[in-house]
Order: sequence, then structure tokens, then C-alpha cells
Amino acid sequence: MSEYDLMIRGGTVVTAADTTICDVGVKDGVVVALGKDLGAGAREIDATRKLVLPGGIDSHCHIEQRSSAGVVCADDFYSATVSAAFGGTTTVIPFAAQHRGQSLRQVVQEYHEAAGPKAVIDYAFHLIISDPTEQVMGQELPALIRDGYTSFKVYMTYDLLQLNDGQMLDILALARREGAFVMVHAENYDMIKWLTARLLEHGLGAPRYHAVSHARLAEGEATNRAVTLAELLDVPILLVHVSAAEAIEVIRNAQTKGLKIYGETCPQYLFLTADDIARPGVEGAKFCCSPPPRDHAAQEAVWTGLRNGTFQVFSSDHAPYRFDASGKLPKGDRTTFPEIANGVPGIELRLPLLFSEGVGQGRLDLNAFVALTATNHAKLYGLYPKKGTIAVGSDADIAIWDPERETTITAGMLHDNVGYTPYEGRRVRGWPVAVISRGRIVVEDGKLAAARGSGTFLPCALSEAAKPVGAAVPELAFVTGQGTPLV
Repeated sequence: MSEYDLMIRGGTVVTAADTTICDVGVKDGVVVALGKDLGAGAREIDATRKLVLPGGIDSHCHIEQRSSAGVVCADDFYSATVSAAFGGTTTVIPFAAQHRGQSLRQVVQEYHEAAGPKAVIDYAFHLIISDPTEQVMGQELPALIRDGYTSFKVYMTYDLLQLNDGQMLDILALARREGAFVMVHAENYDMIKWLTARLLEHGLGAPRYHAVSHARLAEGEATNRAVTLAELLDVPILLVHVSAAEAIEVIRNAQTKGLKIYGETCPQYLFLTADDIARPGVEGAKFCCSPPPRDHAAQEAVWTGLRNGTFQVFSSDHAPYRFDASGKLPKGDRTTFPEIANGVPGIELRLPLLFSEGVGQGRLDLNAFVALTATNHAKLYGLYPKKGTIAVGSDADIAIWDPERETTITAGMLHDNVGYTPYEGRRVRGWPVAVISRGRIVVEDGKLAAARGSGTFLPCALSEAAKPVGAAVPELAFVTGQGTPLV
């Protein structure tokens, strides 16, 4: 009888901290041994000259989600998780999105009903809070945090999602009390709304003007305001999908001050620019997302942020909409930029793009790649060390990469339900050739080996990242010293 259920032989095992050539022994879905010349496995994989990496964690993706405008994502939990797996990702954390008037508890139930029968890899949920009523804040949200939904996202923009500063402070205070982690979409709502109205008044409704209306200063101002609100209450936050140098500077300065401010960025801010949004006709709609891609200088600022630790996580922000009336173009060729569904697909290409242009071009080392795409996600969201690393006792979530495999990206090779890719024709080097979730082969030799519904839900623990620094601003420190804590 074999000692292990699965044995991965002779690969270069890479974690966020170490790189070593060794065997990986798996039993009952868990890594149980790392070393040379381990015993036999019931199934053996030769990983010689391959990289053995922790399965990726994509902690920012929109799956089977209805937008505030009523448009539903093109991917359901089956197509999205299959696509993720083919790209080397073994855990996703999409959003259970509340719309105004909805019970948060009911929203969570609906997303479980959608995900459970379909997901082929493991998943957790963030919450989106758009209607912080007394019921939500006083009862539902604290209870859901205790049930393993320990992170939630708030918006500073969009008509039906935007929270004002007072509501933001209420949510930050609740997060501090409960130990939850807050993600912030930071763009200045009024700046965008004003610019949009002026552009449309002058007949400037083509997709290219999306990038004008979502000016980089709108992102920079809102990022600064979010950081200031968080500093007031000593609450850690994560700024999501950061695109602009102005926002990056705010985050870096806050980190230099010792604040627990975290940053996330995405492939579109490394590989796309506003020139893509300016393509002829409505072709630019394919590239519309918020914040929008900027310019080459902003791309370099993002690369610098990935290298110097300003960004802790690299996510896809997969927001898939088809290029037709059901998605991007509700009015066909007459669609104006505010009517275009915001978002681009990227759940399958997140890792190959960063590997090729980051590791392959010497911008990032392998350990940093693992940290940015797996380990730090697990740490921020209370899944480490079960997820995000290859260690004895961790789930056997593993992607075996051929670092030399060259691939030309086309929409037809992908496994999502979108029908196009913003990265059409781009050539990448490095690709996952086998993907394993909890010891199960999910993808091997370009074929899916996992059944619908074989993924499992992951309750998240409270994260160390969400703990306050303990440095109150002087005004609050004075009041607290008088015996009246305000938070």
C-alpha cells in the first residue's frame, strides 16, 4: 500500500520565503511531507525542471454578481472557477454583494446557493456593504463576521453603492470592534459625476471619455480621504485595484508613517492603458473598468509598488461582461461611456501575465510572485497557513508550472464565458500544466479533471492584518483617556 495518496517528485518548490528542490507528499488532501526521496504515492507526478508553487488565491473577483445597474456577470461559479483553475488559481474570494434594501444575511444565502453546486475549487466570500441600516450594522454584520465572513468592501463612488464619510466611519468603527478587515474602492464620486455630466453636455460620450471622467486625481483624493478616515479611528484598510501614481504615493506615505494601510493592484494596470479605451468606435468598451488603465508612467509606478512592498496583493478584479447588449453594450453602437458595464475579465490570465512579465523579465523574484499571488492573500483574509503556502499541514493546493512554455493568448483558448480578452495576441512565457486542490487533480495536460460542486466553502478567521496599530490620534486619545472611548 502506498504511503501517500499523491507524490510530486523532484520539482522546485517555491514559497514566499524559500526555494528548494524536493518531493511533496500528500495524504487526505493535506501536505504531509517535504523532502528528498520520499516513499511511493498512489499517484505520482514527475515535476523535474518544473516549478511547484502554492495554488493562486484570487481575492478580488466578481462571479455571478448583479451590478448596481442590473447587469449580471457573464461567468457563473462553474465557468469562473474552471477558468481560474486553468490559470493556476485554487481559491477564489468573490463578493456577496448587497444592493440597497436587501438583507445581508439573505444575500449571503443566495450566493451560497449559486456557488455550492458549481464551484470546482475552494471559495470564501467578502461582503459588499451598500445599505448600512441599523439591522445590518447592529445584528447581521456582526453575526456574519463571527460566521467566517470577516472582510467587506465599501465604495466611495457609484450612484447606488457610494457611502458618505459618516457611513464609512460607522463601518470602520464596527470593523475595529469586531476585528474585521475593510476593503475600499476609492474614487471621488462627485468629481466623476461632475466630469461625466460636462462631457455628455458636449456630446463626448465615446468609450475613451470614461478615462477622462475617472480622472487620476479622483482616485488620489479619495485614497487620501479613505486613509485619513482610517487613521482617525486606527483601523487598517486595503485600497483595492489601485491604478494611479497619485494613489500609490498616498498609500506609500501612509505605510512609511507606520499605518496599516494595504494596497492591491491588478493586471489591467500593468498591461493596458487609456489608449486601449480610445480604440475606434465602441471597441474601447472592452477595456472600460474603474479605475481605468492610465498611461505608461502609471504602469511603471505600479511595477515599482509591486517591487517595493506598497502592494501586498495582486488580484484580477475579474468583472466579466460580454461585448454585446447583455453586457458591455446595452444600446449597441449608441452606448455612451456611463452606460458601459464596468470591468474586464482576467481570472485565468492573472498569474501567467505576472509570471511572464514580472518573473520572466526580472522585475520580481519567484518568492515575491508567490507572496503577491497566494501567500499574502491568505494572510490578509484569515486563510493562512491552511491556504497560500506549501508546508506540512497545509492544504495540498498546488500549481505545477512549466516556466519555459510559451503561449499566445487568444479568447478561444480561455475557459470563461466572456467571448473576448483584453490581452488578445499577447505572448507569455510560463504556464501552469497541472493544478491540484486539496490533493485533487483539477487540471492536467490541458483538461479539466474536477466535477461541478467539488469546491468547498472556506470560513475565514479574523486576520492579524486587521488589528489596529494602537496609535490613536491625539484628540481621540484625550477623550479615551477621560474614560469615554468613541470607537
